[in-house]
Amino acid sequence: MAAAAGARSPLTRKLNRCFPEPGPLLQAPSGSVRKPTSLAMASDSGDRNSTLKRCLGVLRDARNDSEQLAALLLVTKAVRAGEVDAKTRRQIFDAIGFTFPNRLLASRQPPAGCPEHTFRALGLTLLACFCTDPELAGHSQILNKIPTFNDILVSPCNPDSTSMIDDVYQCLSAVMATTRGPRELVTKGTVSALCQAYVNCSYGSDRALTLLLGLLAVAEAKCWQRDAPHLLAVLSKLSDDFLKTEDMTKFELCEVLPHFIPLSPPLTQDSQGSECLHRLYKGLANILGSKLSQSQRDPALKLAACLVQACGSEWIPAGSAGSKFLALLVNLACVEVRLTLEEPDPLEVEGKKELVTACYVLIEMGIQECLREEKPLLEDVQKMQLMRIMEEAFGAVLFYLRQVKQEELQDPFIFASVRILGAWMAEETSSLKQEICELLPFLVHYAKKLFKESSPAASLPQPELVSTEGSGLPQDALRFLLPGFCHLTAEDRPRDILISEGAPALLCEYFLHQWEVLTSEPGSLTPLTSTEMSLQTACGIFLNLVVTAPDLVRRDKTFSSLMDMLLKSLPLLLPQKDHLVLAANIATLGLMMARILAGSAVLQGTQSAKEFFGAAIRFLSQAHAAQAEPGSDGLAVAVSPAYASAWADVRELWFLGMQALAGCVPLFPWLPQAVLQARWLEDLSELLTRVTPTSVDFELIAAFQGVLVELARASKPCRDVILSHHGGEWANLYGMAALEQCLSEQ
Repeated sequence: MAAAAGARSPLTRKLNRCFPEPGPLLQAPSGSVRKPTSLAMASDSGDRNSTLKRCLGVLRDARNDSEQLAALLLVTKAVRAGEVDAKTRRQIFDAIGFTFPNRLLASRQPPAGCPEHTFRALGLTLLACFCTDPELAGHSQILNKIPTFNDILVSPCNPDSTSMIDDVYQCLSAVMATTRGPRELVTKGTVSALCQAYVNCSYGSDRALTLLLGLLAVAEAKCWQRDAPHLLAVLSKLSDDFLKTEDMTKFELCEVLPHFIPLSPPLTQDSQGSECLHRLYKGLANILGSKLSQSQRDPALKLAACLVQACGSEWIPAGSAGSKFLALLVNLACVEVRLTLEEPDPLEVEGKKELVTACYVLIEMGIQECLREEKPLLEDVQKMQLMRIMEEAFGAVLFYLRQVKQEELQDPFIFASVRILGAWMAEETSSLKQEICELLPFLVHYAKKLFKESSPAASLPQPELVSTEGSGLPQDALRFLLPGFCHLTAEDRPRDILISEGAPALLCEYFLHQWEVLTSEPGSLTPLTSTEMSLQTACGIFLNLVVTAPDLVRRDKTFSSLMDMLLKSLPLLLPQKDHLVLAANIATLGLMMARILAGSAVLQGTQSAKEFFGAAIRFLSQAHAAQAEPGSDGLAVAVSPAYASAWADVRELWFLGMQALAGCVPLFPWLPQAVLQARWLEDLSELLTRVTPTSVDFELIAAFQGVLVELARASKPCRDVILSHHGGEWANLYGMAALEQCLSEQ
């Protein structure tokens, strides 16, 4: 192709001699054009391909510039008529190549009496003809014309230059269909040009919108990253049209608008974006508050779901109107789910999967809003009504999932249904308990299958329910089931089902995998992600099993593998910033498991065990500090600054960890020495000596005493350190009777 493009045919050489640069490309002398009889006759006959072949012959054999121009004009006339077959197009390219169109585009001096864009129009027509060949459309000579195409789109359009615009859109459409095309169009500024063409209602603006939709479909993030202001201008026009139109265009715009609603940057952070959202809210409220056919309602629900994915419920205003609209959205979504899934017709379900997936998004918003306590959009009565309605919808989801066949497990709609059920199980722990227990074997099997196979389940069309962030890939069904499993493992019957179905072993494997994902970037751990949240929730499940099913932990070898991983991970995790909650989970879980697995080889004074306990001691010992007591000259015990922001999530784990550490002291003879090396006893003595006793609550005193008593009993050096730091005195001062008695014994 490159050879063809760059080859210099006799015609090309002759044309280059006839039209020297930088002078005029072609001046047709008045009265000098000799129109070949054969061409005229062929044109009259209507046989365009025959005409083109003769024109190409004239191009090759022309005796002067005028004959060449006449032949070339006939060629472009036939090309514009669209009656050129692929073979003839190729012959045109072979006869002309890229050099001549390039010079036509560069020329600024038209023939006498012709419009100034004559040569440009001629060059564009030839390029548009070439672009109908996919191989030529991706050629560098076409790609480097993209800035020229953009300039023409944003230039004022005269009535006699519309054919140029048509040719530009044909070229851009052809380029976008090539492998490199979309990337080249985005990087060379075509998105901006298309946006301007659409916003200005320029000639062919409908084609500009079509091209924008295509580019956003394949490169949404890059488009918004480079051209957010221009895309916002398009969204502003679309939302304005959406609000104002009162005909079928309103429903057509419901199909278009989701493509212009970005997940990032958030529209709510921009005043223009916020105005767009308000217009979309008012337009949707008008639609959904009216009597509609299904074909009119469905696109509106999909648009609403898209807005929820991008902005949560922030686009819905507070107040009576907003709360009624939100309740209506969730209500309509629940009705649609029930109608589709309660008596599933396979063909009907297949055609409605995208719609029901959008309804799942709206229902999940309903769950979150019913649980919202700070500045709620819904009133308490509305919340109670919606919870009942959603419960009925989830009954339909459960019924549908019970009908799923083995060969359907790869269907992304099954994944979306499991995901929304996981959201319900995470928050509503009392309703549909019997039905959920019956479905647990399927849920474990499904999650295991996807995790083991890491299946690339296909993404659903917009609106997309499945997040692509972190571990939220289509195979990660467990991520969405973990919160519900955490609740269920605290209850006897569902816990027994999960254990019998092999959930603990699966969760151990999943935990190990997620830890690898979290630590995959060398040198640092990533910020809080879904991966870290999954690890925290999995720790909660394991803690439930440790407390309620210790025999399982003792006999199942997968827990030994988990213990080994916990020993290695805490020393790495604890020094990292912003991971205190996960560190608290791992420290507490490790200490609790160590009491059960004390006899395992990995805990017999190994280096990894000592490093883990050293890190656990640091976590527990550094949680409290002395600080000035308000309104007093004294000091009070307070949560350390490094722990303050996370204390609400860490507090319960810290107290549980203190109990677990106290239980470990008698089991590991080397553990008191680790406490001595950390100088925790000296630091704790100093803390309790300096602060006002009334500032230390009873629960904290009991936690300290539990550890101190076990250390004093198990280790004479620990007992001596406590006594040497006035332990007897402050034990009496704080009412630590058990410690006081232990210290008094010889």
